Amino acid sequence: MKSLLKIMLTFALVFATTFVVAKMTGLLSVDHIKSWLNAASEVNAYYIALIVIVLLFADIIIAVPTLTIIILSGYFLGVFYGSIASIIGVSLAGGVGYWLSYFYGEKLGKKIIKDPLQWQDAKNTFNQYGLFMILFSRAMPIFPEVAACMSGMTKMPLTKFATAWAASSIPYVLIASYAGSISTLDNPKPAIFTAIGLSLFFWTAWYVFRRLTTVKNSEYS
Repeated sequence: MKSLLKIMLTFALVFATTFVVAKMTGLLSVDHIKSWLNAASEVNAYYIALIVIVLLFADIIIAVPTLTIIILSGYFLGVFYGSIASIIGVSLAGGVGYWLSYFYGEKLGKKIIKDPLQWQDAKNTFNQYGLFMILFSRAMPIFPEVAACMSGMTKMPLTKFATAWAASSIPYVLIASYAGSISTLDNPKPAIFTAIGLSLFFWTAWYVFRRLTTVKNSEYS
C-alpha cells in the first residue's frame, strides 16, 4: 500500500501544483469562468457547451473547479444540455488520462518506485482496490484524475475502468447540473447545498470503505 500511496501522492502533487499556478495567475478563477460563460450566453448556447467541455477536459492537465463548472453548466444550459456537456467533458478527461498513462505511465511509475517488487506490490494493490478508488474519487478534488492515471498505468481493463468512471461521474454530473438549473443569482442555495451534500456523501463512502478495508486486512494479518 505504501508504494501505491507514494505514486498517487506524486501525481496528486503534480495536479495540485497546476491548480496553485492557475490560482496565482487567476487564469481559471471562478469569476473568469463565469465571465466566459456569460459572454458565450449572449452569442450561442453551443459556445457555452464548448467552454464547459474544454474546461472539464483540461482538468486532466490543469486542476479546475470541476463541481463549480458542472453546476454552472446546469445554470446556463439547463439540466439536460448541461449534463450532456459535462459528461462529455469529464469522459474526455478520464479517457485521455487513462490512455496516456496506459502507454507512458509505467515508465514514470518505475522512476518513482525503482524497486521491482515494490512496483509490483503497487500494481497489485491498485488492481485490488482500484475499482472502489474510482467509484469514490469524487470525494476530493484532483483524486479523479489521479485514479484515471493509475488505472491506465496499472493496465486496468478498459471496460472495468469505463464502467467505474461512468458509475462515479454520471450521477455526480446529473445531480450537480440539476442543482445549477434550479439555482439563481438571488437563490444560490440549491447549488451550495448540493456541493456540500455531494462532498459529504463521497467523503463518508470513502471513509466507510477505508474502515472496512482496514478491518478486513487486520483479520487476515
